[in-house]
Amino acid sequence: MKITGILQHQAWQERVLPPVEQVRPGLWSIPVPLPDNPLRYVLVYGLEVPDGIALVDAGWDTPEAWDALRAGLGIAGYEVGDVKAVLVTHLHPDHYGLAGRVREASGAWVALHPADAGLLRDRYRDFDGLIAAMRRQMALHGVPDEEAGPLAEASRAILPLVRHTDPELLLEDGEQVPIAGWNLRTVWTPGHSPGHVCFFEPDRRLLLSGDHVLPRITPAIGVHPQQRHNPLADFYDSLDKVRGLDAEEVLPGHEYRFAGLADRVGALAEHHTARLDEIALEVIRAGADGATAWDLARRLTWSRPWADIQPFMRRAAMLETLAHLVMLEAQGRVDTVDGARAAGAAADGQPPCRWRATPVPPDPVDTVDTADPADPADPADPA
Repeated sequence: MKITGILQHQAWQERVLPPVEQVRPGLWSIPVPLPDNPLRYVLVYGLEVPDGIALVDAGWDTPEAWDALRAGLGIAGYEVGDVKAVLVTHLHPDHYGLAGRVREASGAWVALHPADAGLLRDRYRDFDGLIAAMRRQMALHGVPDEEAGPLAEASRAILPLVRHTDPELLLEDGEQVPIAGWNLRTVWTPGHSPGHVCFFEPDRRLLLSGDHVLPRITPAIGVHPQQRHNPLADFYDSLDKVRGLDAEEVLPGHEYRFAGLADRVGALAEHHTARLDEIALEVIRAGADGATAWDLARRLTWSRPWADIQPFMRRAAMLETLAHLVMLEAQGRVDTVDGARAAGAAADGQPPCRWRATPVPPDPVDTVDTADPADPADPADPA
């Protein structure tokens, strides 16, 4: 992988906002700040069209973000009223949150994949049902009562960051975006969200990758009440889908631009494969009684000690762990104790779902156990 956003990379290292840049003729990169967030900013892209400008993503709805977006458009020679469209890569607040305000100020149309569009109201308007579902999910996967409530309620704080608007245009996989002067094609890449999309411009050999492929970090892939059953399997498939695109440069939603799409896709896949192995090993160590997703998440290696991880990120860590467990179950490497339900919500009186290693059947020809009992990677080892 080669860093092409030199100024962006320098700003990332210095922990400051990068400058507004003209990436190519007619294409602008506008950083919009995310205060008090480790991602620091989202990169909004402005695509010049004959009668104005179209945006890919928008930032979240705060005064700082709004001012930065307006200022960035001004550097490019436009005003908010010149925005004709907002193409949203996915429904998360830092990408979708300002779309409604831009639409109100400009009359721009908003586009989103239908899989994410169908989740907007439950996520940002009729929110109590989602909070209740999260609370039941926390109980199902072993989060202690004293932490389950705060973890489930953590999303409530993001509601002020979103100005809800329903999209006028639903972009299906492979569909060309109706923007004059651009051959922009929709690439559906579920995983980070059910309806995440990238936008590929084959004539300019550019991939606007949203959160699907980032240069330094891996996007969060978690089992969530609004997610598909096996989001990590979806993510692997989505990585394969973009791996072979003839993209000279990748324009991500965060951090900095880069070249070498196939190399970065390979590194992301390797990261999750290593994570699957780490979690499988922890399940083996848990023995026949198994362990909950919460137990396992607390034992894994994260970027900081568990005690330093804030509630919202603890929930994300548990949901990511659960996504890997669901993938391991699909691979036949783990299962749930007593056939407990691994998805959905806890029923009254139901004990937490616990995971154990799948017993390895004896070889039908040679039934002599030659495995080293000291090898912790042996699925039959109860240690």
